[in-house]
Amino acid sequence: MPTILTRVIDTIHRSKNKFFEEFGEEGIQAEKRAISFLSKLRNEMLTDKPVLTLEDGLEDTHSWNQYLQRHQGLQGDQEPVSWYRSPWLYVECYMYRRIQEALWFNSPISNFDPFCEMKIQSFIDSQQAVMALCTYLQGLNKNMDELSEPQLLEQFLKLLQVSLWGNRCDLSISTGQENSQKASPIDSLADLKPFILVDHSNMVWSALTSARRPGESGQTLPGRVDIVLDNAGFELLTDLVLADFMVTSGLAREVHFHGKSMPWFVSDVTTHDFQWTVRQTLASNHKWVSKCGVQWQSYMQKGVWFYHDHPFWTLPHEFCDMAADAPDLYTTLRESDLLLFKGDLNYRKLTGDREWEYTVGFSKALRGFGPAPLCSLRTLKANVQVGLQPGQGEKLSTLDPSWMTSGKYAVVQFYSPVEQQQHSKP
Repeated sequence: MPTILTRVIDTIHRSKNKFFEEFGEEGIQAEKRAISFLSKLRNEMLTDKPVLTLEDGLEDTHSWNQYLQRHQGLQGDQEPVSWYRSPWLYVECYMYRRIQEALWFNSPISNFDPFCEMKIQSFIDSQQAVMALCTYLQGLNKNMDELSEPQLLEQFLKLLQVSLWGNRCDLSISTGQENSQKASPIDSLADLKPFILVDHSNMVWSALTSARRPGESGQTLPGRVDIVLDNAGFELLTDLVLADFMVTSGLAREVHFHGKSMPWFVSDVTTHDFQWTVRQTLASNHKWVSKCGVQWQSYMQKGVWFYHDHPFWTLPHEFCDMAADAPDLYTTLRESDLLLFKGDLNYRKLTGDREWEYTVGFSKALRGFGPAPLCSLRTLKANVQVGLQPGQGEKLSTLDPSWMTSGKYAVVQFYSPVEQQQHSKP
């Protein structure tokens, strides 16, 4: 975390000429104050100072401060909650929220994204893979009507895996270092298949096909899919391609994307990142990339695709708290026929970031969270994993001690509250 904070400070400092050009001397003074705030924050982190309440009065400030009070109550009053005596997930989220506070207090640079430059570079460095994937998608779309149901399943599983492995492009793990996709992801799928430790892809397909309902004039009406996004750059492109395929093939009626309301964990998708990516594809001089951009912009304009950024996604809460702490979001997600949760941070919040036994069931680790059928698409980059076969985790630990954090392995884990209810009936 100190490394990331240092990079943020450096990025803000290197942007001072930009601030001066846009805002004059006021921009320079704001840059100095923000750096001073963040340098103090870095010192608090390194010397295990108490975690402080937020004071910026934003929409989520009260929720953050309530969470700190709750955490203090669990810890007792002997010692204040501090950086080293707190759950890792909490202080990680807290650091990114304090970065936002540092910027918010220092108008006119309040809306500056210190990770924007890295996210853009990651996308640019992945252009070969972007072109290959968009070309593949357009080839599919051209012949979509000729695909049989088994062929449709085969292509869906391919693009689901492309979205899964796209999750390796995570700048928070590489501390902002270059981490892009160079080669065509389609060509790598067969080689990567053995590294998927749990693969419930067929259950995901079943959830989509069983969501189809009879519509008007005898037509079949597909369901709604929600994708809770992780990283901008190439991973977001893979998510857009999967979403396009689901709509074009009739597997989904509409797709709702959920991103972050502020810069988060270096490369997480914000509203700006989402819109920028669609614009970049639209403006591409590559025929099939541009065609994708035209289609995606049309989906947004016609109400086939939607983008949301509820503040709950940038709170430290586990998802089992959502029904109580963000009932409006939980109600929205209950309208979905399939929820796709991308990446490590979402997995940690789904499972509570606990030291579960490897064989604990995914449904148990969710601890009651289940607004709709859901699937985690995740490459492993954190020390939590559930739903493995007996002995599988221990064998991996012997063969590859870094298996939980290297991004080399992945899971496609599915849970359906409907199936759970059916199994629990006497």
